[in-house]
Amino acid sequence: MFTTSTQAPDFTLPDHTGKTHSLHDLQGYWVVLYFYPKDDTPGCTKEACAFRDAYNVFEKEHIKIIGISKDSPRSHSLFIEKYDLPFLLLSDESKEVIKSYGAWGTKKFMGKTYDGVLRISYLIDPEGVIRKVYEKVKPQEHAREILEDISELRT
Repeated sequence: MFTTSTQAPDFTLPDHTGKTHSLHDLQGYWVVLYFYPKDDTPGCTKEACAFRDAYNVFEKEHIKIIGISKDSPRSHSLFIEKYDLPFLLLSDESKEVIKSYGAWGTKKFMGKTYDGVLRISYLIDPEGVIRKVYEKVKPQEHAREILEDISELRT
C-alpha cells in the first residue's frame, strides 16, 4: 500500500465496454480511486450509490471517480445499468493493479478467512500524487468524507 506524497502508479484497464483507460489520462484532475470487492453486493452497492448520489458535486469540483474490482467488464455493465452509475468502473481480472495498490489481502467473513479485494481508496491530486489513503471505508459515508477532505486539501 502507498502513503501520502507517493506518485500513484499508472495503469491501463478496460471499462464495461472493453475500452481501456489509464490513470495518466486524468492528470490535471483530482481522482478518487476506489477498490471494492464485488459488483452488486450490499456494501459495494451502498458505496457506488453514494458516489452516484454525490456525482454532480464531484463533477462540479472537477473530481473524477474510478472504481476497480476483479469483476468482468460484463459484470460491471450490469452493475452500472442496474444502479445508473455515471462514473468509470474498471475491470482488473488479473488482480495486478489491485495487488499493486495494496487492495488484495486477508479477509474474514462469518468465521472464515480468505484472500480477496479490500475496500481501500486513494485520493490523487492533479499531479498524480496520492494525497490521502482510506483504509477503513464506511460505504455509505465515503463520498461525503472524500468531499470534506478534498476541500481541506485544496485550501
